[in-house]
Amino acid sequence: MLFRTPSGAPSGRLRRGGRIRTLAIAAIALTTTAATLAPTAAATDGRSGDRVSVARSGSLSATIRYTEYGIPHITADDYTDLGFGSGWAQAADQVCVLADGFVTLRADRSRHFGAEAEPEAALSGGKDNLTSDLYFQGLRNTRTAQKLFAEPAPRGPGREVKDLLRGWARGYNAWLAQNEIDDPACRGESWVRPVTVDDLVLLSHAVTATAGQVMATDGIVAATPPSGDRARSARGAAADPDEAARGARELFDRARGTMGSNAVAFNGDTTANGRGLLLGNPHYPWQGGRRFWQSQQTIPGELNVAGGSLLGSPVVNIGYNDRVAWSHTVSTGTPMNLHELKLDPKDPTVYLVDGERERMKKRTVTVRVKDGSPVTRTQWWTRYGPVVTGLGRGLPLPWTAERAHAIGDPNAAHMRFFDTSLAFGKARSTAGLLAGLRRTQGLPWVNTVAADSRGGSLFTQSQVLPRITDSLFERCSTELGRATYPGAGLAVLDGSRTECAPGTDRDALQPGTFGPKNMPTLKNAPYAVNSNDSAWLANADRPLRGYQRIFGDIDTTRSLRTRGGVEDVSAMAARGRLTVEDVQRLQFANRVPAGDHAAAGAARACAALPGGRAVATDGTSVDVSAACGVLERWDRTVDADSRGALLFQRLWERLRRVPAQDLWKVPFSPADPVGTPRVLDTDTPALAKALADAVQELRAMGAALDAPWGEHHFVERGGTRIPVHGGPHQLGVWNMMVGVWNPAGGGYTEMVHGSSHIQAVTWDGSRCPVARTLLTYGQSSNVLSPHSSDQTRLMSREKWVTPRFCEKDILASPELKVVTVRERR
Repeated sequence: MLFRTPSGAPSGRLRRGGRIRTLAIAAIALTTTAATLAPTAAATDGRSGDRVSVARSGSLSATIRYTEYGIPHITADDYTDLGFGSGWAQAADQVCVLADGFVTLRADRSRHFGAEAEPEAALSGGKDNLTSDLYFQGLRNTRTAQKLFAEPAPRGPGREVKDLLRGWARGYNAWLAQNEIDDPACRGESWVRPVTVDDLVLLSHAVTATAGQVMATDGIVAATPPSGDRARSARGAAADPDEAARGARELFDRARGTMGSNAVAFNGDTTANGRGLLLGNPHYPWQGGRRFWQSQQTIPGELNVAGGSLLGSPVVNIGYNDRVAWSHTVSTGTPMNLHELKLDPKDPTVYLVDGERERMKKRTVTVRVKDGSPVTRTQWWTRYGPVVTGLGRGLPLPWTAERAHAIGDPNAAHMRFFDTSLAFGKARSTAGLLAGLRRTQGLPWVNTVAADSRGGSLFTQSQVLPRITDSLFERCSTELGRATYPGAGLAVLDGSRTECAPGTDRDALQPGTFGPKNMPTLKNAPYAVNSNDSAWLANADRPLRGYQRIFGDIDTTRSLRTRGGVEDVSAMAARGRLTVEDVQRLQFANRVPAGDHAAAGAARACAALPGGRAVATDGTSVDVSAACGVLERWDRTVDADSRGALLFQRLWERLRRVPAQDLWKVPFSPADPVGTPRVLDTDTPALAKALADAVQELRAMGAALDAPWGEHHFVERGGTRIPVHGGPHQLGVWNMMVGVWNPAGGGYTEMVHGSSHIQAVTWDGSRCPVARTLLTYGQSSNVLSPHSSDQTRLMSREKWVTPRFCEKDILASPELKVVTVRERR
């Protein structure tokens, strides 16, 4: 239970009297060895026969029990100690990746790695280290994130999250102080340093603003007012609406393409035992700071949750407990907008609001540079946010003598993301998840899909969005906004009128945002599914409508991944009697919807080519006759042993660029959004050329046209190739894997991102959830760790981990190692 102070407010710390009884019993049964852990020793080191290690004593402590695959079960008496154990355990597995991220947050990349190098993209949106550092140094100078952290709840983070963050920083630092790093990625490097709570607060800010200010880093740093001849030449210049519309679509499509996901929840009417069933399949990078990390976090009587955490997070972000399970998918909501500023003709750093002059705030920022003098730049801020001169390469926003643009991002103005995740970990049902969302309102750019032990299912697009209604858009949109809003959801509002600022819902915690009542939500449907399209077809039989355009669109073409997912899960729900094994099969079915729609037609068109030849892009006449049978015999999957998948993928890589009206005979219809478009137009000239190019390419790299997919779609770990099944988003594969195409190296030679922390969860009436998980790239990024690729090898064989949640199961682990971690006095 949560103990309270005499005033009734939560104290934030729980009674510390004694260790947990079950652990005490376990400790008696096991041999205890006092030792300071080596860098990767937390799960692996110790003399033969030793199953308990104890670090040196200090004021904070936690017990970490490691089971198979290096998964830690962290137990503590209160939130500060729980954060301590989590920081320690994350450092043991991911110290180099974490330390690299903290260099970014400290605006020190240029000093350590050079100004022109490209930053790791987990936290930074800058094109180079200098740009990244200038952005983050600006945040540090103004203490933006720290001020948000200091806000009282509910607008700011709660006491429990603050305690978790303080404990996490001390746990990370304690690990550094008590261990020598053996990871070659950062061993002996001066940039590996202790952290502060301020570093973690900036990390939270960067994660939350990923799809807003962080995405606009280059444009914020580059923003410079016109002057002299430049001002005169810039007069009247404006972004081209058509190019801007295309650029905005590409910007958000690219962003969602690097952070996708699938999730499906089935309600009790569809399952074998009447309880809910969840499959969560986030698609996240395999390298760098956006990796997930598995753990179980326990404060007896207060919290008991397991799942995946983003690196640096003190809480489980996607997971389950004994009553409820949830996952997230990247949403189509556009969490930022632009304000077009009308400038004073005499001074481009003064803008007009309701006819009154308002001066921009000038921020001078200086960063240190390796082997060079410090660099100083200025940034310009308005009441709406920073001035920005572009969003990506395709959406320039020139600052002229008449106009400039400022970016509005409500996710850069709150610090509640971790509070929402903690509320989920405590929830006892899908209704409890919704209550936690209403109370904390902290999700920045994701949907939530969930199931519970009572048989409930849930989809909700409850996220922090600027309150831009379609009616506000009609009243206040600029010409540029009329181009970018319909297709991409990016509103450009008239910043010269206060009436055009985003409004505030009555039930919203944060000014300028939508409240919970406006969030697209589907409760207790037979299934609820999302694959990064809008909320519209979360259930094709119960489509969601009536939400504002900024949340996403309706009545437009869905991705092949969405279409294939809806086909599969709706058929499963109709069949009923579902079990956890059914969703495991769905995850690794590796069906290719693009192949179902196009492979047979491509094979027929191939067979009809005169002389079995087609002309490639370079003018070469290519004998493609052998490809016809390969396409016909292909099993329409991307299993590792699938023959023909490689040929079809290289063919489809070209065909997907053909305009839809030229590729399909049956066009998209809102009346049949899952079934259309369909029927490959075999008469399109692009088909024969694409086939010739694909055959020519595979022969040039020495690959057989019917080579097994896994022979050319793999990762290399420890000098050994590991075949990887699954395939890219464009094929429509649920088990999305995005590889690096390197024909000289043998094909797709590394996974950039894709299936990451996968979980299949249901319940059976006991207090132990029925769960299967898989962290596809393993717990540790340290190549010397036995847990750097053990789950990758498991994944390659389409195997899963049966995680240990209940005490009896944890204590029964044949690989159990118990570590008591403490601060040194």
